[in-house]
Amino acid sequence: MRGPVATALSSLTLRGRCLVAAGLTLLALGVLLGERPLTQIAVFVLALPLLSAATVARRRFRVSSRRTVSPSRVPRGGSAEVRLEVTNSSQGAGGLWLLAESVPADLGPSPEFVVERLAGGGTASLQYRVHGLRRGHFRLGPLRLRLVDPFGLVLRSVTGIDSAPVVVVPRVLPLGPGGPAGGHGGGGQGARRSFAVHGEDDVSTRAYRHGDDLRKVHWRATARTGELMVRLEERPWRAQATVLLDTRSRAHLLARGRTAGHRPPTAHDDAPPADSLEWLIEAAASIGTELIRRGAVLRVVTDAGELTPTEHRGGLGPGELLDRLAAVGPSRVSGLGPGLDLLARTAGDGPVVALLGALGPDEAAELVRARSGPITDLAVLTDIGSWAGTGVPPARRSSSAGAHAELTRQQEAAAELLRASGWQVVAAGAEDSLASVWARLARHGLAPAPGPRGVPA
Repeated sequence: MRGPVATALSSLTLRGRCLVAAGLTLLALGVLLGERPLTQIAVFVLALPLLSAATVARRRFRVSSRRTVSPSRVPRGGSAEVRLEVTNSSQGAGGLWLLAESVPADLGPSPEFVVERLAGGGTASLQYRVHGLRRGHFRLGPLRLRLVDPFGLVLRSVTGIDSAPVVVVPRVLPLGPGGPAGGHGGGGQGARRSFAVHGEDDVSTRAYRHGDDLRKVHWRATARTGELMVRLEERPWRAQATVLLDTRSRAHLLARGRTAGHRPPTAHDDAPPADSLEWLIEAAASIGTELIRRGAVLRVVTDAGELTPTEHRGGLGPGELLDRLAAVGPSRVSGLGPGLDLLARTAGDGPVVALLGALGPDEAAELVRARSGPITDLAVLTDIGSWAGTGVPPARRSSSAGAHAELTRQQEAAAELLRASGWQVVAAGAEDSLASVWARLARHGLAPAPGPRGVPA
């Protein structure tokens, strides 16, 4: 164990160490030269930091802290106000306190405060802001207290054990008035009514697809058009909806290191996502929130599993959806197989909104097989090459351009296969806003599905 001398020396600041060194030098010169006044000055210089160290070491204090974070969920790119209340639980007044709050680097710099002679039982209210630079679950604290003497020669540090959670969630972006079934998504009863609220003569119909229930065939429309027609209902938007989120690292161009989360602003976004995965996660948060608002029971499935609610009531709530998505990261799963198996078991009769990274025709065929049926599903395919930017060395630009062309060809083939199977498909790039992609899905959904629901030959 360290003795009192070693403890005192370890608590000296740089100024205190320099003063001790100066005192020892003066003492040596005084002894060698036989100058008594020089020796007296040296003793005084050496005594000052030692007395300060003894005073600080003997001081007893008890400090408690409490944090209040507002809001408790910080959207990525947003800020939160933190109120830090420091209470002197001792009876006597405190000395000169230097307080340093431990803040994760992804939330900004760690703030420091100076509190001088806080009365016994008194509380000092301090405030600072944190910025959600990166999505995730973080903790603020613990608080580090440094006690110094009035001369700044001795420093004593004590670290607390208290902390407070902060969740940086994906942003919920406005989708606009358009979108699939947007005219019926105003909430309340309008979000739950069927399309079939008209008379028998003006019922909404569509062409028959493989897997449709024959009991829903509208014979009058069939006789009028000359092809088999079925009644069109809004059941998918009122019952259950499932979001399939592709988090495979091999399907995205991920931002690494300090550049992650710091893309320059664009014309429509002050804090654009750093990569295609972040774009899809924000799309899942925004679309999922909209579906919940319309009255749907929401389930979110990834290639690594399902994001289950804490309370077993069937679907995710708006807050739970954001909390679960805040912890989602890239997975090492190579294919969509595990997620598609879960999707086939849990999606039911509701629609599926598939948010996909780089996708090939084989994977698209697996997705179609997992979702055979009469319901029109939606798919957003991200152009991951658009997130590459211009930061490619000249020697690699030709190979990168070739890889981008191959990815584009694969994506177009996958999109054509999905459309031929009755899916509504759009592509999204780094410069596309989510509202524009959602509106394009609505425009594509106005046309009838081009063929039966199944895997094309």
